[in-house]
Amino acid sequence: MFKADLNDRAHTFRSALDDPARHLESCPALVLNADYTPLSYYPLSLWPWQTAIKAVFLERVDIVASYERAVHSPSLDMKIPSVIALRQYVKPSEFPAFTRFNLFLRDRFACQYCGSGQHLTFDHVVPRRMGGRTSWENIATACAPCNMKKGGRTPKEAGMQLHVRPIRPTSWQLQQHGKSFPPGYLHETWRDWLYWDIELEE
Repeated sequence: MFKADLNDRAHTFRSALDDPARHLESCPALVLNADYTPLSYYPLSLWPWQTAIKAVFLERVDIVASYERAVHSPSLDMKIPSVIALRQYVKPSEFPAFTRFNLFLRDRFACQYCGSGQHLTFDHVVPRRMGGRTSWENIATACAPCNMKKGGRTPKEAGMQLHVRPIRPTSWQLQQHGKSFPPGYLHETWRDWLYWDIELEE
C-alpha cells in the first residue's frame, strides 16, 4: 500500500515538471551526510528534486531547508527540499578516484610548470618511454604549450621546473581545494552548510 502510494505521488510530482512556470529543474537539493557536512564539495553533492522527495517519503533523509516553491498532489502540498541530510552516515572514501577532473582539482586547475589555466592537459613527469607510470605520483597538470615543450623528456632534461611534486591526494585535500572553486549556482539555503568552516574575510 505504501509503495503504491509512493509511486502515485512520485508520478504526480513528476507531472508538475511539465509546468514551465515552476522551473523545477532549477531546484536541486544539496545532500549532506548524517554529520551535516556535504557529501562532496566539488562536484557539489546535488540530487534532482524528484530524487530528494522520494528519499523523504522513504524516510532516508531529513529535510533541513526548503525552497519557497512547492509541488502538489491530490492529498499533499509539499515545499521542495533545498537541503537534505542522510539519516545513515556514509563513510567517505579516503582516496579519490584517479580521474582527469580530480587531477586538475588537485593541481588547482593550473599548469604545474608555468601556472597557466588555459588549454590544460596532463603530463607524465617521468616519460612513459623511460618507465614512467600513469599514476597520481607521476602525472602533473600541464598546459598544451608546456607539454609540447617538455615532450618525452624529464623536466630537468627540458630545462623546466615543476612547481609542486605530484602526490596522491586524500579526499579531504580535494574537498579543501574544491572550496576554492564554488559552483556558479549557490542557493542561499546552501551557504551555511557549504562554508560553515571557512573564516570570513573582514
